[in-house]
Amino acid sequence: MSENARWFVVHTYSGYENKVASDIEKVVENRNMHDLILDVKIPTETVTEIKDNKKTEVERKIFPSYVLVKLAVNDDLEMTDETWYLIRNTRGVTGFVGPGSKPVPLTEKEVASLGVEKHSVEVDYAAGDTVTVTDGPFEGFTGTVDEVDTEKNYVRVTISMFGRETPVEFELDQVEKEEN
Repeated sequence: MSENARWFVVHTYSGYENKVASDIEKVVENRNMHDLILDVKIPTETVTEIKDNKKTEVERKIFPSYVLVKLAVNDDLEMTDETWYLIRNTRGVTGFVGPGSKPVPLTEKEVASLGVEKHSVEVDYAAGDTVTVTDGPFEGFTGTVDEVDTEKNYVRVTISMFGRETPVEFELDQVEKEEN
């Protein structure tokens, strides 16, 4: 078993997401399967609702009837039979997302867009610094940092293009501070 791990999507009966997640976590504890089932998440968002002129914060499921499970996989990106059987036979689970009965792991891009795993990027530049673009269509361009937002993973850089100053937004890891 390699040290690979991938996120899989488990389909549940409507309203059973929390029960399925807690049941899987209990089995992991009881059977000491921390090395095979690494994490269980239910993607949620906090929404402000206004009812009768009162604001209330409500946590809402982004994908009702789905639970995300991070599982150890072999070199062929397949989960073990033991983890498949355990999750598939958890009460409230209807199956895995994938063609037929073959579960398909999420791609890195899908995991990033779902916001399941937060990758923190530490930057050594700040507003006013000169940076070079290292990736994308503006690779090689130099510009001045206007704004850095580590929460939303972007930096706004003003670059000179066609004789004009143009603000462009990049991901934090697409630019590097220029060494003086």
